[in-house]
Amino acid sequence: MKVNTQSVNFTADRKLIDFIQKRMDKLELFYDKIIQSDVYLKVENTSEKENKVFEVRVRVPGDSLVVKKQCKTFEEGADIAIASLERQIKKKKQKLRARA
Repeated sequence: MKVNTQSVNFTADRKLIDFIQKRMDKLELFYDKIIQSDVYLKVENTSEKENKVFEVRVRVPGDSLVVKKQCKTFEEGADIAIASLERQIKKKKQKLRARA
């Protein structure tokens, strides 16, 4: 799956982008009709430790799933957000099966 990654207020290194790509690829195990995914990485200019924002939008036929998490590291944010996306995708798939 092609993941479009955009970083705001900083430059993301290759290691972080590869980590996100690997995690996002696992979503295809749950639902193979994912059209596109966009990841936005932002560093907020605050004194708090949790200043990293990980936002992901996954487009599936007829819908768009969005998750936004704020954490200490982008890796932590990615793990939490993608786990949340897994639940949303499983729910969506169950609804589709119920209609069929």
